[in-house]
Amino acid sequence: MITTSPEKPSIIDSVWPLLGLISIAFHLWLVFSGLVPNLVSRPIHLMLAVPWILMVPGRSMVLTVSGWLLGTAGLAAAAWIVFNESALGDQYGSLSGQGQVLVACVLLVCVLEMARRAIGWPLPMVAALALAYGLLGQHVPGEFGYAGMPLNSFLGTLTIAEGGIWGSLTGVSVSIVAIFVIFGAVLNAGEAGQGFMNLASAAAGHLRGGAGKVSVISSALFGSISGSASANVASTGAITLPAMTRLGYPRRLAGAIEAVASSGGQIMPPLMGAGAFVMVELTGVPYTGIMAAALLPAILYFAAVWIGIDAYAVKLGLAALPADQRPTFQAVALTTSFFLFPFATLLWGMFASDYTPQYAACMAILVGALLLLTGADLRFDAKRTASRLVAAARTAGQQIAVIASIILCASIIVGVLGMTGLGVKVTSVILSLSGQSLWPALLLTALACMLLGMEVPTTAAYVICVSVAGPALTALGLEPLQTHLFVFWFALLSTITPPVCGAVFIAAGMVEENWLKVAGTAMKLGIGLYLIPLGMIANPDLIALDTHPYWALFSMLKVGAGLALVSYGLIASRRWFTGLGIGAAGLVLLFLPMGSASA
Repeated sequence: MITTSPEKPSIIDSVWPLLGLISIAFHLWLVFSGLVPNLVSRPIHLMLAVPWILMVPGRSMVLTVSGWLLGTAGLAAAAWIVFNESALGDQYGSLSGQGQVLVACVLLVCVLEMARRAIGWPLPMVAALALAYGLLGQHVPGEFGYAGMPLNSFLGTLTIAEGGIWGSLTGVSVSIVAIFVIFGAVLNAGEAGQGFMNLASAAAGHLRGGAGKVSVISSALFGSISGSASANVASTGAITLPAMTRLGYPRRLAGAIEAVASSGGQIMPPLMGAGAFVMVELTGVPYTGIMAAALLPAILYFAAVWIGIDAYAVKLGLAALPADQRPTFQAVALTTSFFLFPFATLLWGMFASDYTPQYAACMAILVGALLLLTGADLRFDAKRTASRLVAAARTAGQQIAVIASIILCASIIVGVLGMTGLGVKVTSVILSLSGQSLWPALLLTALACMLLGMEVPTTAAYVICVSVAGPALTALGLEPLQTHLFVFWFALLSTITPPVCGAVFIAAGMVEENWLKVAGTAMKLGIGLYLIPLGMIANPDLIALDTHPYWALFSMLKVGAGLALVSYGLIASRRWFTGLGIGAAGLVLLFLPMGSASA
């Protein structure tokens, strides 16, 4: 995390907004510049990320100095790729000479260390193991061994061709994810966040359990642009958690509501924590198709949380928000316009004008940037506007760098899986263990997703799991989009499921409650996160909103009724056997076969 001193801003502090502005300008320029060679745009993407991750003050002088040394070497290696792009294309992914081998090694080490500093050890450790397998796999006995590759070809494919760190996943990060990160940063720098809170308070504050329901709506809105459960908890939770505790919510419940509601941001279109854009690349389904498929399950998730909060409100006698804590109509109308206009521009660009998502997002960024000129007071304040622009530039630059670190590292794993055939071998193991049956294979995949998601970010866990387990599930009859959404949802489980549950940890710390108590309540409230992916498999029309809207809505009502019964049985029932019966009835309804559009 980059910190500044508000009292005496230094020259170093002023560099970060400038770097952020350069990153914003570059990624926006790519949208309008036409075709830029991938071995130019993608290495520059890495170069723009390096300072934010490696060249910031570390916890010790050793970390600081090593970061600067490695960062400088990484910048030089990436710049070498850019300036030699034409010549490298003639080498067909094979390194020539010891100098190029050194460049490749520097790039790989740089990517691994960037991921470690950005998100911790687990993901780079998996990537390092993948590299070790690629280099030494010929010595592995049995079916998991492979014939091996020449060192120059193996390293070259990963670093000077488009089969490794400059592959299609990095392309998604460069051309789409970065644009939507900028969009979110611009909105968050202005009044949009307060607009989310005011709209949520006006819509749900007057209901029983109103403070909890405000958290659901605000987290869904905020999460749709932030795509991060942790950021969502920290931002909306700063407002909703004190409100809930003041109104007498048990601290475990207040923390659980915020953690569960915030986790839904990664499944709520349009951003989905960068997962939607990666899914476009891996499935070939247009972005609008991904949004349509993800929308109804996301609504069901938040509806199930809403029902759970209502059950707790009845059980515990939780009242509505006091009238003096609810915003006026004028405040709601003014502040909501700060996100409605940019969102309307985004949707108009994608659906009415048929622009690409990134082009539509650029127009929405322009509208959002213009709105930074004023606030809810409708006054122009040059100092406030400058402060907002600086905040947007810093946030966008840093978030682009963190996502780039994750995607580049995950690309190493995907590249090795493709080159060595390890993914095919893991797929065969899944098919063998499941006895060629779909539901056992789904459960094995779900377990793998949850375990991997405990250690790496959702998007990275999704990419790795779908690379190895996706082919097995499609071989057993699932549509590709079903497979990808199933894996993506289960990769998200670790946000609320012990022993590693990031959203719960943050929320528990903010309400000063034992995290295990918060996690237990969060798992009840977030039951939809466990059941809806299975509901997508049992009811495939649930994700067919764009092709069969009526059947999709019918499936949503059926699955929603089942979820409501399960949630009520878990939370509101006062006797365990009654709750068990109600929950069982809900599960039956959730998975009950019915006619479908595909029949």
